Amino acid sequence: MNFLYPGFLFALLAVAIPVIIHLFNFRKFKKVYFSNVQLLKEVEQQNSSREKLRNLLILLCRILAIIFLVLAFAQPYIPSNDKKTSTLSNAVSIYIDNSYSMEAINKDGNLLDEAKRRAKELVKGFGLNDRFQLLTNDFEGKHQRLLNAEEFLKALDDVKISASNRNLQQIINRQQNILTGTVNKYAFLISDFQKNISAKKDLQTKPEVQFAFMKLNAATLPNVAVDSIWTLSPNHQPGAGEKLVVQLKNYSDEDAKNIPLKLTLNNQQKGLSSVTIPAGKVKRDTLNFSGLKSGWQKGVVSIKDFPVTFDDTLSFSFKVDENLQLLSINGANDGNYIKALFAADPYFKLTENPESNVNYNNFSGYGLIVLNGLKNPSSGLAQQIKTYLNAGGTVVLFPDLDADIKNYNSFLGALSLPQIQTLNTTQARVDKIDLQHPIFKTVFEQVPKNLDLPEVKRYFAFVENNSQSKENILQLPGNKLFFSKFNIGNGQVYLSAAGLNAQDGNLAHHPVFVPLMYRLATSGGLDQPLYYTIGQDDALQSKKIVLAKNQSLKLISDHFEAIPELRQADGKTLIYLADQVKTAGFYNLNQGDSTLAVYSFNNSRSESDLHYLSKTDLENLAGKNNLKIFDTDKDAVKLISGENKIGQSLWKLCLILSLIFIAAEILLIRFLNNPKKTI
Repeated sequence: MNFLYPGFLFALLAVAIPVIIHLFNFRKFKKVYFSNVQLLKEVEQQNSSREKLRNLLILLCRILAIIFLVLAFAQPYIPSNDKKTSTLSNAVSIYIDNSYSMEAINKDGNLLDEAKRRAKELVKGFGLNDRFQLLTNDFEGKHQRLLNAEEFLKALDDVKISASNRNLQQIINRQQNILTGTVNKYAFLISDFQKNISAKKDLQTKPEVQFAFMKLNAATLPNVAVDSIWTLSPNHQPGAGEKLVVQLKNYSDEDAKNIPLKLTLNNQQKGLSSVTIPAGKVKRDTLNFSGLKSGWQKGVVSIKDFPVTFDDTLSFSFKVDENLQLLSINGANDGNYIKALFAADPYFKLTENPESNVNYNNFSGYGLIVLNGLKNPSSGLAQQIKTYLNAGGTVVLFPDLDADIKNYNSFLGALSLPQIQTLNTTQARVDKIDLQHPIFKTVFEQVPKNLDLPEVKRYFAFVENNSQSKENILQLPGNKLFFSKFNIGNGQVYLSAAGLNAQDGNLAHHPVFVPLMYRLATSGGLDQPLYYTIGQDDALQSKKIVLAKNQSLKLISDHFEAIPELRQADGKTLIYLADQVKTAGFYNLNQGDSTLAVYSFNNSRSESDLHYLSKTDLENLAGKNNLKIFDTDKDAVKLISGENKIGQSLWKLCLILSLIFIAAEILLIRFLNNPKKTI
């Protein structure tokens, strides 16, 4: 048995007090001379041996009560692992949780500071020749080596709160990778053990490593977070109105009332609101703003919610283009309907290529590609269109009904689109329109009962496969495809069963054609996400970037500069950061002196839920693994250098035994103090 605080054992000298009291508490009997008459009076007769036994039992109870009380303060424990070899040195990995939740406080102060104190106590329990790994959520390369005690303590002082967070299995795997060789292996995890830290699967540990979870306990705090945002405007135009949806989440068990919500864009306030969120619920609010100029926009949505503030702001960025680039690849009988439609609006910049002379070099720069009446679409065009779709592009296909069906089917097959079955020359009228589809959802203020829909004089009938990802926008009688959306790669293809020529029908002249094409154009493009999450998103998306020889890109922010790795894939450029971004905010992607893009990074909201795993929950996670759970408010952990054993405290048992012997003393005094009486 070992002791956590052996200095208290000096208090065992207090055992001398009851012994001294016992030795000097001799009874002195007074002689009383009496005549025979006095024999008739009542006389107490004492049993000498009975009295001595009672006194000895009382003395024993007092001594044991004092001994166990002193032991309770010294906190003894029994080593729980007898398999470690004392002749071997020790390798110890200590994980310090430095996520945002460790900013919380308890009766001992900041949780991160308490974790550092616990780690220092653990190190003191080992020897001079033992080696230590310091591990944090950052998983930095410098933490992948073993240090001596002095180096460890110095590195420990440099640990700061980080936006990164890991799950238990990731942490355990990292510790097991460093603990190798013929040594005694120990791994400690010091954390508040938020519920988000638990792995989805059962924990996997190596039997030769002794794991210990040291749970820190934080005070319960209310928290409201800006959970996410998204825009209802599919396309950002100069001066146009914008709608931004903000989702707030209340993680506490009480209602959050009148939380102030503010939208700032380019350092100018654009929106203000107040939101009340029920306990444990999500609330959405829509903020309207306008007056944007062309260029990159930097926005921040913020609330005021104390004391947890790391998730009170969410930054985002997007680009307002001066114009939208469109490409129309036209057959010989295209009819010029696409040109007439988009030429009326200066925002749309239309480029036209004849079918016989297509420029494939800049497909990625177009927000929409229209294939209008192609007579003989080639396999090369199909390959380039597929690359464009994989990068997230949008294509509209109006076929030439006089084209060779076999050739067209080859083109459609290359794009994973339905095959043409036959050319139908029976006149028909579209009988179904999906007004709830995003293309039409906000187009009509009021829908008439007898809605006039397009007519067709002839059209292609397709062999449709139910397994294909299809959305019917316009349908002919019998649920036949007339104008439908197909998801291909990361993009989408809108396929029409008829062309735009008058001999095919009146679609190009029908009122539904203008909003249909305008919405397709504005909803297309290769827009980047509004924001990225630190520690989760390491690959940024961009339109295709072409660099000259010996030229590189730089990602720049305040006190930050990095040269990211670039990869070209499917007509777009992927920018890999290798976990270099650690701070939330805006980052400019520069090519020389020009800014190609502005990216916004935010902290993960996984730390916002301030609910924690209990000791029982951790024990269930541990299962049958070689893993001990310690609650730092209730349990003591001690490591003895050289013996290499982790023990469980016995101070509670000592305190209970002390109380038992005090109670026994009281009972002895009360019930064994009845002398016999005689007359």
